[in-house]
Amino acid sequence: MRILTILFLAIIISSCDGPEPRKPVQTKSGSFFKASIERSRKLLEAEEKKIQSIIKLDSLKHYDHSKSGSWYHYLTVNEESDYTPKTDDLVVFTYDILTLDNDTIYSKEDIGVVNYKVDKQELFLGLREAIKMLKENERATFLFPSSIAYGYHGDENKIGTNVPIKSTITILQIEKQQENTVN
Repeated sequence: MRILTILFLAIIISSCDGPEPRKPVQTKSGSFFKASIERSRKLLEAEEKKIQSIIKLDSLKHYDHSKSGSWYHYLTVNEESDYTPKTDDLVVFTYDILTLDNDTIYSKEDIGVVNYKVDKQELFLGLREAIKMLKENERATFLFPSSIAYGYHGDENKIGTNVPIKSTITILQIEKQQENTVN
């Protein structure tokens, strides 16, 4: 019994060391991220070349470049208004999604009429920015690089990984957010 007690005390005393810190199995040098950035840069460069070739072939239309990175041209312009949607406005619009080769991915009939509260609902980045550029009753076609379209993940349905898209957007109505005034 005495031996068991001494053995038990020896085990307790030897196990009282503090926790030993774990060491990383591998150290990261950042090369993965550098390679990923380089792949993304090359992908964007290739997509922009394709978009530029489309614009060159479509010489009858004037394309502009947006701050968000898309290219667009107007099909219908509203000269009577200067109001574009702001945060919280309710916008009713239609759009379609095509490949850059004009193959339909989703028609505007597939998508239907969309009611969108500006900056408060999920849409892909390029579409969110495009809506804020158009006025009521305007229609424009946008060419979106994959980085501001559905990106690496696609839409997990018909749009695959890193697919640049073309979309024609029509703003049907803009319901301005009521501003609360303090009396």
